Amino acid sequence: MTIQWFPGHMTRARRQIQDKLKLIDLAIELLDARVPYSSRNPMVDEILQGKPRLIILNKADLADPRTTEQWMAAFAKEGHASLALDSSTGARVGEVPAAAKKILHEKIARQIAKGMNPRAIRALIVGIPNVGKSTLTNRLAGRNIAATGDRPGVTKGQQWIKVGTEMELLDTPGILWPKFEDEMVGYMLAMTGAIKEQVINIEDVAFFSIKVLVKRYWPMIEERFGVDKPPTDPEDSDEIVRVMEDIGRKRGCLVSGGRVDLEKTSGIILRELRAGKLGKLSFEAPEDFF
Repeated sequence: MTIQWFPGHMTRARRQIQDKLKLIDLAIELLDARVPYSSRNPMVDEILQGKPRLIILNKADLADPRTTEQWMAAFAKEGHASLALDSSTGARVGEVPAAAKKILHEKIARQIAKGMNPRAIRALIVGIPNVGKSTLTNRLAGRNIAATGDRPGVTKGQQWIKVGTEMELLDTPGILWPKFEDEMVGYMLAMTGAIKEQVINIEDVAFFSIKVLVKRYWPMIEERFGVDKPPTDPEDSDEIVRVMEDIGRKRGCLVSGGRVDLEKTSGIILRELRAGKLGKLSFEAPEDFF
């Protein structure tokens, strides 16, 4: 299965972001802490044109803390400051303005040296769909001002939002890139919910998810689904399907003749994985890419 999703409004969003760059002091790039590589739009470097950047690893409550720390260290080597937080609960969101000021401290110092009263930092929030941009904006603003949803593609326009007297945020629609050069990236994004269910094959994505979980977190599969027979070969497709069928039987996903309803089983696997029911999981580590 080839996964692609690039609605027309995303092309417009890219142009709108570039049009606003001259007004921006700082870019806040949101990534999914579970899949920082796959949720990092490769067009962002080109779009932001060298603007200072704060990387936020969102949904950190769902990710493996040790792996998240490794990602933060990797971003530091790239010269980018980063924060790990959970915008849905607000954990550590209050640290964002201070982190932005730290990144821009030289610019602010120059303004003060000239006798200027530094204005509020103007920041652009950018990231792929369903990574939590509007939720973070609402947390920072202290009110529900940006549209949110548990599905990708909720934010369609742009709006300036004040965060006290310290910051002004430009909320933007999520943007993907026209083509995933690596098929794995498409599957990672589908697995974590960044791509609309209507354009994916749920069974294929669940199969991919179980394959990843078998390699990284088999004990969590055992604990959550009560499956106690790991695959003898995690690369064997028949063995992965067998694990899915075992999960389906445990959850009562049966049809006539005692066969397992793989579509229903796949829905259960993806819903529980995305909701963190299996525990704190990270599906990518820096060592996989650097």
